[in-house]
Amino acid sequence: MGKIQVSLIFIILLFCTISCNNKVSNSTKEPANEELVITDEALLDSVQRRTFNYFWEGAEPVSGMARERYHVDGDYGQHDKNTVTSGGSGFGIMAIIAGIDRGYVTREQGLERLTKIVSFLEKADSFHGVFPHWWNGETGKVVGFSDRDNGGDLVETSFLLQGLLAVHQYYISGSAAEKALASRIDKIWRNVDWNWHRNGQNVLYWHWSPNHSWEMNFPIRGYNECLITYILAACSPTHGVPAEVYHEGWGENGKIIAPHELEGYNLNMRYQSNTGIGPLFWAHYSFLGLNPTGLKDKYANYYQEMKNYTLINRDYCIRNPKGFKGYGENCWGLTASYSVNGYAAHEPSEHGDMGVISPTAALSSIVYTPEESIKVMRNLYRMGDKVWGQYGFYDAFSETDNWYPQRYLAIDQGPIAVMIENYRSQLLWKLFMSHPDVQKGLKKLGFTSPSLN
Repeated sequence: MGKIQVSLIFIILLFCTISCNNKVSNSTKEPANEELVITDEALLDSVQRRTFNYFWEGAEPVSGMARERYHVDGDYGQHDKNTVTSGGSGFGIMAIIAGIDRGYVTREQGLERLTKIVSFLEKADSFHGVFPHWWNGETGKVVGFSDRDNGGDLVETSFLLQGLLAVHQYYISGSAAEKALASRIDKIWRNVDWNWHRNGQNVLYWHWSPNHSWEMNFPIRGYNECLITYILAACSPTHGVPAEVYHEGWGENGKIIAPHELEGYNLNMRYQSNTGIGPLFWAHYSFLGLNPTGLKDKYANYYQEMKNYTLINRDYCIRNPKGFKGYGENCWGLTASYSVNGYAAHEPSEHGDMGVISPTAALSSIVYTPEESIKVMRNLYRMGDKVWGQYGFYDAFSETDNWYPQRYLAIDQGPIAVMIENYRSQLLWKLFMSHPDVQKGLKKLGFTSPSLN
């Protein structure tokens, strides 16, 4: 073979190598529009699955309950990583049901985990059937949320029971083992003494402590995240409160009605906030099982009210009166979460806005604002590892402060997974609303809904 032929072959091989290397190199780079390649359904499933894993892989191993928080760096400060949460576990239980139904885990694995959780609850500290905000997951002993808050927390208990009643309905017609677990859940449900938390009045009190009695002195009045507390109190077949407790306590004899307008949207209720509106989780926690679609009583059309409540939050962020970096149609959502200086209940007001976006705010609102929430989800997905980790999107971030903590909170992760499932299939809504006690209780309080028989 001549020198010229060898040289030509060498040049051709060199060209092919460079060309191939360029193709490999280009294939490893994320194209600017890669996030557009993934379908909405695939994106939703990816976010739901990772968030589900907070409650599955990330659960406290002895109890199976949801850890109050998880910090990737392992720095929990004054908090113990074995502290588990009642309300966050209620949200997580619902996420697990959805995970079973979607095949993230097998039905047998799901039953085993939920049995572990129920076994923990049967033995853990409770007060007149009411659970505390926190326990030690290894011992079941109460962990004080504050100095005087070391007893029953009625609101967190209602978040837990919302999940347990959904589990009850998921298993009530299942195998012998599943029916047995449903029966054990029914005993926990019937054991809660809602009337005890009236303290002799026609209003529910949030806290009671064996050491400090009613010293917290926190009557629950509307509107905030506690609608589900009053509904379950009325639903109880053993210690159910009369309708007057709802109307006089929560509704304050009609004072809860206060029509007003914010950001061009109408609201019918008065919100328990100094600024007339609160953080966005007020539109989430009560409605993880309680279906707001077509739900009405004499105070509100709840779907429309919560949709407008969400749009106010969004439009405020788009208007961005304080000029924070990153805010816009693809990046909105103010709610309670970690904040640059600790923890804060961020809300759409100049007083309550600290430049911190909490992914749970927009993502858990997907049932009210699907297109708008999916835009935020895609934007967060595009941002990558700064906001996206092992258990889904991290709790909060601030582009203004270049602040991207790798931390999770159970009460923020739970609503993301649950509301994505309700958007996709309405599974948790169907389960909770089908419970006979829920049906009776809602009718007792004067609610109407397409979900009521």
